Amino acid sequence: MFEKILIANRGEIAVRIIRACREMGIKSVAVYSDADRESLHTQLADEAICIGPANSRESYLDITRVISAAVITKANAIHPGFGFLSENPTFAHACEDSNIILIGPSSEMIEAMGNKSRARKTMIEAGIPVVPGSDGIVKSIEEAKRIANDIGYPMIVKASSGGGGKGMRIILNEGELEKNFIMAQKEAKASFDDDAMYMERYIVNPSHIEFQILADNFGNTVHLGERDCSIQRRHQKIVEEAPSSRITPKLRKTMGDVAVKAAKSIKYRNAGTVEFLLEESGEFFFMEMNTRIQVEHPITEMITGIDLIKKQIEIAGGKPLNLKQKDIVLRGHSIECRINAENPSKGFRPSPGTIDYLHMPGGNGIRIDSAIYNGYTVPPLYDSMLAKLIVHGDTREDAIRKMNSALGEFVVSGIDTNIDFHMEIINQPDFISGNYNTSFIENIQGDKFVK
Repeated sequence: MFEKILIANRGEIAVRIIRACREMGIKSVAVYSDADRESLHTQLADEAICIGPANSRESYLDITRVISAAVITKANAIHPGFGFLSENPTFAHACEDSNIILIGPSSEMIEAMGNKSRARKTMIEAGIPVVPGSDGIVKSIEEAKRIANDIGYPMIVKASSGGGGKGMRIILNEGELEKNFIMAQKEAKASFDDDAMYMERYIVNPSHIEFQILADNFGNTVHLGERDCSIQRRHQKIVEEAPSSRITPKLRKTMGDVAVKAAKSIKYRNAGTVEFLLEESGEFFFMEMNTRIQVEHPITEMITGIDLIKKQIEIAGGKPLNLKQKDIVLRGHSIECRINAENPSKGFRPSPGTIDYLHMPGGNGIRIDSAIYNGYTVPPLYDSMLAKLIVHGDTREDAIRKMNSALGEFVVSGIDTNIDFHMEIINQPDFISGNYNTSFIENIQGDKFVK
């Protein structure tokens, strides 16, 4: 096992990984930009090293600086968390070349699944159901029109190197195609330095269901059940729950088996997530595979009792997975709300600034993953997520009641947050009944928060 792990990230996920290292008796190294000198992760780690200015391209995204920090501090492994370099194959290659173990899949696996059009082709070859669309990269507007005419509208154009809703546009008819294709391409270039695009049939009002995978270096692969991530705004997840109220035990087995088959088809290792679109008919399609830990991983931990960060570290350290599929038992229900520094009533405008008063809820079955504290200044340069509020109850109804109570107790003053927006969501009749899909936010009628 590792003596020292460098965490190539910031915020709540860095804190989460540092705590797991501490519980495993492993020393941790935090990296930080000039803007994060007073961040919690720098204070909790055994060591902390500045890797550059506030701009993430010159710090958290600078591969040379991150690798150098690991070499200087004699860390023998790096955990990338999510975002930043977590799905960057060049970074994975650099770790391999430097004899530093990346806690995650190999560079080849990241390349195979990180390029969405290539991943799609790989899954087709493996016999995994995919959404009808282009066979690979769409190289021109003319080719895009031919594909759309063959498959039929509506279509969705996506960045091949995309993620987080960037570089995506829905196209309802041919008249919208050229403008939306070019806009998505420009956004992809700006976000990922890659303007390669692919197209799929746009599935109207699906559920977004993802399966958590764990796979070791010895061919053992299991899934830990599903998460329902359908409540989204502009393709960004807002609320997640596990298990999904849409999934029957029979469908869970079918989809879980497909997710495991997808992972095994590329000899995947470590933690990963296989994401599907589920139609009301029960038909489902592979969407993508994320080759990292997910933001919403805590709800899986809450219903399985399995620490995913520790499993990642153990697998990367060469330990066999001590779990069989029959060992995975889902207990109760868990919901996660992403608490962001933003003002929903003003178009979700980001709200950086200093927190002058903070009270976070507690109690049985309530968990908070966060890096904020009284007096902390939220910088304007990074993701606006302040905390993940997670609850666990014996039933879904119990979990909803706990989330209501916890949100009501959560106080952050000095900046704006979306706490009231979450209260609005979980008290909607369609949420309470579990009758929702990816259009849920758009379809809330007369809601003051939805612009």
